Amino acid sequence: MPAPSPFALPTRFDGDPDRVALVIPGGGYSPARPLLHFARAVLLHHGWTVQELWWQAPHDLPQLTVDDRIAWVERQVGGAVAAEGEACRLLVGKSLGSLACGIAADRRMAAAWLTPVLTFDQVARSLRRSEAPTLLVGGSADKLWDRQVAGSVGHEVLEVPSADHSLELADDPVGSVGVLRQVVSRLDRFVGSLEI
Repeated sequence: MPAPSPFALPTRFDGDPDRVALVIPGGGYSPARPLLHFARAVLLHHGWTVQELWWQAPHDLPQLTVDDRIAWVERQVGGAVAAEGEACRLLVGKSLGSLACGIAADRRMAAAWLTPVLTFDQVARSLRRSEAPTLLVGGSADKLWDRQVAGSVGHEVLEVPSADHSLELADDPVGSVGVLRQVVSRLDRFVGSLEI
């Protein structure tokens, strides 16, 4: 029997077995961090089974080509989606996790991407061809967010003024909690609107 992968340590929270949402981390943003912790809470509130994907991205990942980074993420996410079969109907991902948006497009899966990497042409192309309900959330102070791309792909968009890549406000912890509330509220409406 092969040794378990050191990069994928999933955690499961049971709800409706026919509606599974996969929560996908960022490069250094685990499912325990606020945005993904509350994403899980929203999903459970709406009755979904939640499968969290935990990984430790390889140290050389930032030096790889964009295509190789996408391939790495797609291997991690594709394996988790395949393990759930037809029940996996929603992806919720942070930053690096958004490199799996091609999987959502190919499988016509709903998705919510928190701080997606819109500066990668491959991500923008995948979002443009995605036909399922999709929510994009980013901050205007995030260098990986592109307002024009977000507005051109035909999906729901929430842009938070002055928020950075963690969807926080510089030197403003109280304001950052307000941003978190805004994002969680929008995600709650999005998940509640899905007819799945």
